[in-house]
Amino acid sequence: MRKHINLILLNLGFFTRIPVFQWAKYSDEEMAQSRRYFALTGLLLAGLLIGLYTFLSPFLPSSVVVVLLMTASVLLTGALHEDGLADVADAFGGGQDKAHKLAIMKDSRLGTYGTLAIGLVLLTKFAAFEALIEAQRLPIALLTAYAVSRAFALLHIGTLPYVSSSQSSKSGPVAWPMQSQDWLVLFATAGICIVWLSWWDFIAIALVCGVLFFVLNSFMKRHIEGFTGDTLGAAQQVQEVAIYVVLLANS
Repeated sequence: MRKHINLILLNLGFFTRIPVFQWAKYSDEEMAQSRRYFALTGLLLAGLLIGLYTFLSPFLPSSVVVVLLMTASVLLTGALHEDGLADVADAFGGGQDKAHKLAIMKDSRLGTYGTLAIGLVLLTKFAAFEALIEAQRLPIALLTAYAVSRAFALLHIGTLPYVSSSQSSKSGPVAWPMQSQDWLVLFATAGICIVWLSWWDFIAIALVCGVLFFVLNSFMKRHIEGFTGDTLGAAQQVQEVAIYVVLLANS
């Protein structure tokens, strides 16, 4: 039990800005194993946002609540996945070859493609959150999207090699190949959403996320012949938005 708690803390420490590393014991091996709890991290983040939504919604207009929820989400994660989306959009949109695209992803400057990608995703999230509040489905949508999108994002690790433009990488052991037990825990945790979803919602989300996985995987393979931490972040954002759209379509 102590080991699993440590793995959860390591995952929270890496993928969020929640200050938990002080209680965690770090090793490269356990950092790699902690990825099995990435969907659980999503559930915990969604739970915090749902708590904030429950507290704010009686006092504020829905549009203001949505902006505050989106702000809280960015603060909790440090915009880690949004940053990946922007870097990938700039690289895939403006890069000339594999080496150039990898170099762009390492560049901290934000370009036109990245700005457009972030703007469109945030705008879609805003509209989706408003509609989900009206449909009384926002808590379910947050729990589902935050967990399932993270599980499908990591799935690229199992099908593509890791690539980098430098010998040193901020991803480190997070990019190592995952073991079968890690995959089992990851998707079992994400699959908890079947408890609060209808069968039709569950099947529709699984199908859409599955198709998107193959599309995104193909893009990564074609552009850089593998994955990076940035492409995983971009995949998470795309899958998250897709889940909101599916749930709205089924409302």
